[in-house]
Amino acid sequence: MMKQMGVKEVPAIQVTIKCADKEIIITNPQVVEMKVAGQRVYQVSGAIEEKAAEVEKRQLEIPEADVMLVAQQASVTLEEARKALIETEGDLAKAILLLKK
Repeated sequence: MMKQMGVKEVPAIQVTIKCADKEIIITNPQVVEMKVAGQRVYQVSGAIEEKAAEVEKRQLEIPEADVMLVAQQASVTLEEARKALIETEGDLAKAILLLKK
């Protein structure tokens, strides 16, 4: 009868919800999928564990052309331009303004 109503149990080992500041981990969850108004809705219950989110450190690649442009526009060395670009996460305009202060 549940299947006729669009409800089915989903076999799951773990459910992880990633938030900006934390992760919510539900181990041995009971997961139920329901179809409501053409959308799938999931209901999850189980033992909850929270942990702080791990900040991913992405490798920022600064093109040499960007370094040269910032150095030229701000009248600084290539190394100073590179540091400013890293600090501003590759934003050319912000890097130039930072160096012109």
